[in-house]
Amino acid sequence: MITNKVDFAYAELSDKPWVDELLACSSFRGCEYCFGNLYIWRIPNELKIARINDFITAKSLKRQIYLFPAGSGDLKAVIKALMRDADECGHPFVLYGICEEAKVQLNEIMPGRFEFEAYESGFDYIYESKDLITLSGKKYHSKRNHIARFKENNNYVYERVSGENLSECVRMNKEWCKQHGCLDDEGLTEEACAVATSLRYFDELGFQGGLIRVDGRVVAYTIGERLSQDTYCIHIEKAFGDIQGAYAMINQCFASDIAEDVKYINREEDTGAEGLRKAKRSYYPAIWLTKYFAKLIK
Repeated sequence: MITNKVDFAYAELSDKPWVDELLACSSFRGCEYCFGNLYIWRIPNELKIARINDFITAKSLKRQIYLFPAGSGDLKAVIKALMRDADECGHPFVLYGICEEAKVQLNEIMPGRFEFEAYESGFDYIYESKDLITLSGKKYHSKRNHIARFKENNNYVYERVSGENLSECVRMNKEWCKQHGCLDDEGLTEEACAVATSLRYFDELGFQGGLIRVDGRVVAYTIGERLSQDTYCIHIEKAFGDIQGAYAMINQCFASDIAEDVKYINREEDTGAEGLRKAKRSYYPAIWLTKYFAKLIK
């Protein structure tokens, strides 16, 4: 039994080794389960993490919900500790990020105690890397056309993101935000905060990235990290919309760059945005990862 109060704190870069170690004990493919996301979204989502025995969990103070714990050991004791935290803080106990595997685990240790609600806006789009690289078959015909037109119309070069060109990604992101009115949209403002953190601590977070230049100017870039042994997670992808095919091009180039030993690429959720949903579905995910909220039944 865990008797101590759960000590939640904002993630620090120094937490990365132990968090990575505990996350590696889990087979979860959800984008919540990588240190990069726990770190870059800590301010926008008021997200704090905690270690409970050999489990890692998180709590969004903004929404008063808890990330389903990942790790090894006595899961039931960890869930009970989180339930006590919710009770002490005076809010309902709700878990998020629950995939089918986690749902089974929760029902096994506490049968009948939770009701589950799927939240489609948080389902992850997971693709086979070979599909994003080859774009073969009739279903990807339009993607191949976009890329062909991009190559025909632009003097371009692909590069890996590094200390030498990182500042150019920062400048491009500021220009992108200006074009899209980030300051006038709460969601885009929060995303801009996460992106700025990603670029500022790119090396410390162990991120990888790729960019595309057209006539020397950065017009697209993407950033991600390995999520598990066979899955890579894309956190950020930006391109100027007036350059036809730029998004399709950076997607394919980076997939080709990092996919040597990665079977799957998780391109995260669509947040319920119709345009983003249409774009992600147009790449035909191999897995549309269902996620649930689990609400304690009183």
